[in-house]
Amino acid sequence: MVLSIWLGHWALNRYHPKDAETSTDLGIIQTATLTLLGLIIGFTFSMAIERYDDRKVLEEAEANAIGTEYLRADLLPSKTAKQTKDLLEQYLEQRILFYSKQDPEKVQEIRQNTNDLQQALWDGILPEAQKQQTPIIALVVSGMNDVINSQGYTQASWWNRIPQPAWTLMMAIAICANLLVGYGARNFKKNIGLFLMFPFVISVSFFLIADIDSPRGGIIRIKPRNLLVLQESLSQKTPSLAPSAKAN
Repeated sequence: MVLSIWLGHWALNRYHPKDAETSTDLGIIQTATLTLLGLIIGFTFSMAIERYDDRKVLEEAEANAIGTEYLRADLLPSKTAKQTKDLLEQYLEQRILFYSKQDPEKVQEIRQNTNDLQQALWDGILPEAQKQQTPIIALVVSGMNDVINSQGYTQASWWNRIPQPAWTLMMAIAICANLLVGYGARNFKKNIGLFLMFPFVISVSFFLIADIDSPRGGIIRIKPRNLLVLQESLSQKTPSLAPSAKAN
């Protein structure tokens, strides 16, 4: 951004000096370009915020699904109920780890553990569903289906990022805007610090959008508050979970 505003002032003024008519036309082009840049940044920021809010809502839905299924597990025979609850507690730990900042290898491991636990949870209730096709068992199966589906929706929302063409378009318009601002500067040397504020503000705007749009990295992150509250609630019911909950 800084390089483009510098090129706009030094290069364009050197090869195409401004006259009165050019300055008038330049003002019109600058206004149109800056307006378009503001609209594009605002639109992209709205896209990032919408995706961020979706991730928060889906984290809440996932916690509700796991908590509900944990209660419905009591409808199963005692042995199956205990096994299902133990698996749900392990599953909850993996879902909390999913939201923490991890390296790619750890993320892959968490994803694999999550898939294995989902399969184990489904295999655990499947014999009961085949043996007792009652409305109560159907309720348990439906709850387990919600647990598995909620994880899939969450993963899809984390993959849903601002498209690359949108970033390319923003960058192209921002460079053009900086070139025009530099080209139209009258006292560039005297007010160079003032003119550098423009590329700085644009860069900060891009950083903010990119940060909100990056769920696994950056400064603004989604904390799994609902999942953590659920884990704390389950640890109070199951003393054996207490060390694990404190560790997390």
